[in-house]
Amino acid sequence: MRLYSMFRNSAGWRVRIALELKGIAYEYVATSSLAPGAYQRLNPQGLMPALEIDGEIIAQSSAILELLEERYPDPPLLPQDSIERARVRSFAQVITADLHPINNTRIRKYLAGEMGQTQAAIDSWVRHWCAAALGSLEEMLDRRRQTSRFCFGDTPGWADLHLVPQLYNCRRYGCDLTPYPRLLAADAACREVEAFRRAAPESMPDFPPSEPAWFA
Repeated sequence: MRLYSMFRNSAGWRVRIALELKGIAYEYVATSSLAPGAYQRLNPQGLMPALEIDGEIIAQSSAILELLEERYPDPPLLPQDSIERARVRSFAQVITADLHPINNTRIRKYLAGEMGQTQAAIDSWVRHWCAAALGSLEEMLDRRRQTSRFCFGDTPGWADLHLVPQLYNCRRYGCDLTPYPRLLAADAACREVEAFRRAAPESMPDFPPSEPAWFA
């Protein structure tokens, strides 16, 4: 099993956390180590990550995570109760469907290039949408009937592996995270879990020392 990604790619980071939580052995392949055009031939869309499994290439982190959950159900990353499972998926999709797609690298590059926006305008765009999504996520945790160490329980799972990489990005964008104590508490709890540390950007071979570390 091979995972094609890069150290800071948050979608690939989600998958790394899932692999580590489930104890699945895999080979990490940094896309920067490939010959020009090689990754595009593996994954026509060209976005990261892609998982090579049984000689097949599966793209899109959500599809990869569902595959891992189906093939390697122990330990489960989703709750057993169907309503709670839907809540966890809803939480994760605020990140994957509503937040990440509108502030990732290719969007910011388009705003700077084709749209001619200044860096200040782009930063304002990113922070606005981050705040909108984080506020919703914080409220979702606030409405839970009982508190827990992680987002949806006393063991880390589906929601946490989506949250951690996005909070890392929000810190890079200079977002104010103080209004989100529940999100920050879950992130802090994840820093104590070895699987999250093994999946962190600074644990990847392509991590440059100039980049901010997650748990250091």
